[in-house]
Amino acid sequence: MQDQPYSRQIKGFAAPGFRSPHPARRLRGRPLLWGAGALAGLGFLGWLGLQVHPRPFPPAFPSPGVTRTVPLPAGLPGPVDRYYQQTYGERLPVITSAVITGRATLRPVPGGPTFPARFRFIHEAGRNYRHYIEATWFGLPLLRVNEAYLDGVSRREMPRPLPSSTGDPKDAQAANLGLWSETLWMPAVYLTDHRVRWEAVDDTTALLRVPFGEAEETYVVRFDPVTGRPAMMEVMRYQNAADEAKTLWLNLTLSWAEFGGVTLPGKAAAHWLNQARPWAVFTAEQVTYNADVGEAVRGRGP
Repeated sequence: MQDQPYSRQIKGFAAPGFRSPHPARRLRGRPLLWGAGALAGLGFLGWLGLQVHPRPFPPAFPSPGVTRTVPLPAGLPGPVDRYYQQTYGERLPVITSAVITGRATLRPVPGGPTFPARFRFIHEAGRNYRHYIEATWFGLPLLRVNEAYLDGVSRREMPRPLPSSTGDPKDAQAANLGLWSETLWMPAVYLTDHRVRWEAVDDTTALLRVPFGEAEETYVVRFDPVTGRPAMMEVMRYQNAADEAKTLWLNLTLSWAEFGGVTLPGKAAAHWLNQARPWAVFTAEQVTYNADVGEAVRGRGP
């Protein structure tokens, strides 16, 4: 054999049983790889968008502050009295309205993804409220929620396919409990509203009875034995309007923060007992008292 370049000598060589893949077969596999790569990229993009927290709502309600106080009532259950003594001392502020603004994480669908969100809760203390919530993706509004409880009538406006409703009695029961649970950001109202009653249970537990129309609802309030502050509020609530029975609803205080010199919940979670995780965690960033909210509580948007 004449001397030839090495590359020419091995041209055409194949190991026994080896077949070079047909070009068409190689091409047929590529779309599957491209599709898998595209799905992975979209999944990563979706996940990345959920890691971006929205900007908070700007302040919108000038507050005249709290100017009137009343004495702390006598005869309160032990853990209740200790909590109010350390929160306010011997005198309670008279609070007529509150606006709670902050950010949150939400799971609109049980078992679904968790969305970053921002929220504003507007309260006429102990009477009416309106919630405005925006779930976001890359900080941009993706899902807007307007819900209210006004004069005993509930209204929930949700984007499809999530359910909306107006005037449903079970939704009203749930909304009324939402109002009284959020009153923990203005806890003086639990004592200055004559319709509300505390009853003793033991050294770290008390019953909180709140109005619902002509009836009452009852919370079991459990106080942290170390800090003396409410750690959990338990109550039976309708989870959906179609439910025949109520479900235990837990309101958990995860941390505390200072607002205007008063220690209030910094982070709180709402948790249905039949779900593995809380469906919402709210972080308060601003609390404004006694602003004129009469128009805003009946409006739309933040």
